[in-house]
Amino acid sequence: MARTVTERSDVLPLLAEVFREHGYEGASLSLISKATGLGKGSLYHFFPGGKAEMVEAVLAEIDGWFEANVFRPLRAADDPAAVVAAMFTTVGDYFRSGRRVCLVGALSLSDARDRFAGALRDYFARWVEALAGALIRVGHPPEQAGDVAAEVVGGIQGALVLARALDRPEVFTRIVSGLRERCALGEGGSG
Repeated sequence: MARTVTERSDVLPLLAEVFREHGYEGASLSLISKATGLGKGSLYHFFPGGKAEMVEAVLAEIDGWFEANVFRPLRAADDPAAVVAAMFTTVGDYFRSGRRVCLVGALSLSDARDRFAGALRDYFARWVEALAGALIRVGHPPEQAGDVAAEVVGGIQGALVLARALDRPEVFTRIVSGLRERCALGEGGSG
């Protein structure tokens, strides 16, 4: 069944899955065309800059989603403990509880890292910064909140890799549960 693609935004989720599955280097125009149902001419119509522009558009789409659903809520002043807890649920849902590769993380580890370095660095830096701010509002000491936030974001990324490598999504769930506990106060009183 042919896909109906009328706007550039229609193809972004399809492109994201191709890049998740094959990486930047492995995602040939033939694979992209097959996954999207678009010929090369249509792909270049939507993305005159080729594959690099496709990845930039996908990264912008992912960034916008995380800004709206993860980073902005973490920066909200109301009920920081609830928004930190919600972050774990939201991220678990987004990564389908360890069954979905983080494209930003995958690109960060690939040969394409330098090409997209600014977007990749910004995504992770804003996540750590937003989480650190929320952890301070929860009650974590400011001098430790950044380190805890970096451990949590790194732990989520590592849990994705491990769960995928082992083909055991429950590993992701277990690790993320421990990270959630790390963010909560109460054990010993101060993070």
